[in-house]
Amino acid sequence: MVRCFSSFLLFLVIFSCSLFSRAQPQAPTAAPISVGHSVFPLYGPWKFHIGDSPLDPATHQPLWAEPSFNDSPWETVNLTPQPGIVDPFTGDPHYVKGWTSRGHSGYWGYAWYRIQVPAATQPGEKLALAETGVDDGYQVFAQGHLLGSEGNFGADRAWPVVYFPQPAMFELPALSGSVRNGAAPPPQILAFRVWMSPVRLSHHPFTGGFHYAPLLGESSAISAQTHIAWLELVRHYAFSGLLTGVFLLLTVVAASLILFDRSDRVYLWVAAAILLATLRESAFSLANWTHLVSLREFFVLLEVLIAPLIIGVWAMVWWMWFQLRRPAWIPNAIAALILLDMGLELFGEDLLYGMPHMPGEFSHAASGVVRLVLLALLVFIVARGIRQQGKEGWLVLPAVVLLAFSQFQSELISLRMHGTFLAFGVVIFYNEAADLVLAAVIALLLLRRLLLSIRRQRQMALDVKQAQEVQQVLIPREMPSIPGLAIETEYRPAREVGGDFFQIVEHPTNGSALIVAGDVVGKGLKAGMLVALLVGAIRTATDTSLDPAYVLEVLNRRLSRRGDAQATCLALLVESDGNATLANAGHMAPYLNGEPVAMAGALPLGIIEAAEPSVMRLQLNQADKLFLLSDGIAEAMDSDGNLFGFERVHDLLRTATTAAQLAAAAQAFGQEDDISIISITRIPILEHAIA
Repeated sequence: MVRCFSSFLLFLVIFSCSLFSRAQPQAPTAAPISVGHSVFPLYGPWKFHIGDSPLDPATHQPLWAEPSFNDSPWETVNLTPQPGIVDPFTGDPHYVKGWTSRGHSGYWGYAWYRIQVPAATQPGEKLALAETGVDDGYQVFAQGHLLGSEGNFGADRAWPVVYFPQPAMFELPALSGSVRNGAAPPPQILAFRVWMSPVRLSHHPFTGGFHYAPLLGESSAISAQTHIAWLELVRHYAFSGLLTGVFLLLTVVAASLILFDRSDRVYLWVAAAILLATLRESAFSLANWTHLVSLREFFVLLEVLIAPLIIGVWAMVWWMWFQLRRPAWIPNAIAALILLDMGLELFGEDLLYGMPHMPGEFSHAASGVVRLVLLALLVFIVARGIRQQGKEGWLVLPAVVLLAFSQFQSELISLRMHGTFLAFGVVIFYNEAADLVLAAVIALLLLRRLLLSIRRQRQMALDVKQAQEVQQVLIPREMPSIPGLAIETEYRPAREVGGDFFQIVEHPTNGSALIVAGDVVGKGLKAGMLVALLVGAIRTATDTSLDPAYVLEVLNRRLSRRGDAQATCLALLVESDGNATLANAGHMAPYLNGEPVAMAGALPLGIIEAAEPSVMRLQLNQADKLFLLSDGIAEAMDSDGNLFGFERVHDLLRTATTAAQLAAAAQAFGQEDDISIISITRIPILEHAIA
C-alpha cells in the first residue's frame, strides 16, 4: 500500500513538473537549476553543427565533446515546441522540427548538439538524462566522456547501425567540487553526436536530429519518466501488434480453405497477400519495440520487398478470383513491375547509403509511377472481372478501394498530412485501418466463395452419383441365358464412375451372341459419359447387324467425330456351333484356356475415321474357357511400384476358375485402373424332354 502511494505521489510530481516546464518553455538555462525529484526539459539554447568532429590526436576522442571546446560560432537551436507543429505519425504537439527544416534541407549524416547546464544536486543524488525522439541514432557525452548510445557506432563500421527511436536513460557523472555561499554550480557540458540515415529524407519534411527536448532530472525521476515513455510507446503501436495477430489468423484460415476445394488456388493467393501484411505489421512492431530490426533492415523489408509485392500479389488474387485468362501477358507484366518497383525503391530510399540526392528523388518518384501502373492493372483486372461476372464482380470493389488507399500512406505523409489518428492514445495509421477493414471484407468474400464452392461440390457429387447410377443400368448385372454358353462377368471400377464397359447381345433367332468389351481412355465423369455414348452406339449398331467388324467401325466413326475421345474395344460373335469371329481395336488380347490368343494389332477407336479393326476366327470346343480382360488387371500396382504384369496374369489364369477370383487377386495386389472380366465357357446344349 505504501509502495502504491509512493508511486502515485511520484507520478503526480513528475506530471506537475512536466506541465510547469511546458508552460514556461523559454526558461533561461543561465540561471541555476535546482533539481529534486523532478524533470526539466532542456529546450536550449543548444549549439548545433552539421558534420562530424575531428578526433583528439592524443585521446582519439571527439574534440567537439570536450568541455573546453569553443562552440560559440555554431548555430543556435531551440527545441521549444511551436504551435501547429505536430509529429507527422502520432500527432504529438510536443514535436519539434529537425534540421532539414532549419536550413539543412537534404542533409543526412552526422551532426552535433552541445549545451551547458548549470545543475545543483542534493548530497547523495544523481543526475540523469532521458531521450525519446532522435533521427536516428546518437552518442551522448558528458564532460567529454561517453555515457552511452542508441545504435551501434563501432569504429569498424562504415555507417552506424541505427534503430527506431526508443526511450533511453543515461546517468551523468558527479561533478568534482561543491557549491558554496550561493555560488552558481559548475555547468554540465552535454554533447550529442547524432547520425541520420538518408532513408529518412523521403518520408516527411521535418527529419533530422532532435524532435523532443532531452529531459534532465534526478535519477529516480528520470527512470520513472523513461518507464512511462516506454509504456506510451507500447500503447502507441499496440494496434500494429493486434493487426499482426489478426492477419496471421486470417492467413492460416485462408490457406486452410484449400483443403475444402483443392482446385481453387485463389485461397493460396489470398493467404500469400495477407501473409505479406502480417510480415509488415510484425516488422513494424518489432522495429518500434525492440532492436531486433534495424532501421535499414526495416525499410528494405517494408519498402523494397513487401510494399511492391503486396499490390502485385493482390492483383494476382483478383486475376485468379475472376478466373481470367486474357490478356495472357498480364501476370508477366505484374512480375516485371514488381521487380522494377523493388529496384527503384532500393535507390529511391537510398538504402545503399551514398546515392546522390537528385537520382534518389527521381527513383522515388519513378517508384510511385510504377506503383500507380500496378494499381491501374489491378483496376483493369477487376473491371474485366465485373464485366464477366456482373453483379457478382461488384462485391470485390470495396476491397480494391481499401487496398488502393492503404498503398499510398507515405505519399499522404509527404503531403504533410498526418496519415494517422489517435484512439485512446493508440496510434492508428490510415493504411492500417484500411487493412483491417480489408481483412474483414476479404473474410466475408472468402466465406461466400467457400459456401458457393461447397454447393458446387455437392452438385458435382450428385452428378457423379447419378452418372454412377446410369452406368449401373448400362452395365448388365444379370447375364442373358444363351444356350451352349456359360457367361460370367466381373466389373470393379477404380472410381465412382468407371471407364470400362461391356454389352452382350443375343441374336433373336439363330442362337448366336455378340459380346463387346472396351476401355475408354481416361477416368472419372468424362469417361463415364463416353461409356454411355458407346453403349448407346452399340445398341444402335446391333439393331442392324451383329457382325463384330461392323460394330467396331460404327463405334470408331462415332468417336472420331468427337476429336477428343479414344477407346480400346473388342467384339466377339459366338455362333451356336462354337464358331467365333473376333474383331479387335487396340484392346488387350483374350486368353483361351489360359493362353493368350495371337491377334494382329489394330488402332484404338477414335484415332482416325478410316481405321479398320483386325479380324480373326477361332473355334470354341466343349469346355473351352475364353477370358476377355481389361488392362486394369495387368496394370495393378503394389505399394512398392511393382506391376501385376502379364506374367502374373498368365500364371493366374492357369489356376483361377472364375472371373471373381481373377479380379479379387488383381485388386488385392493394388488396383490402379478399372477392372472388367468376362468369362465365356462352351457347355453342352441340353435338349428339352418331350412329354
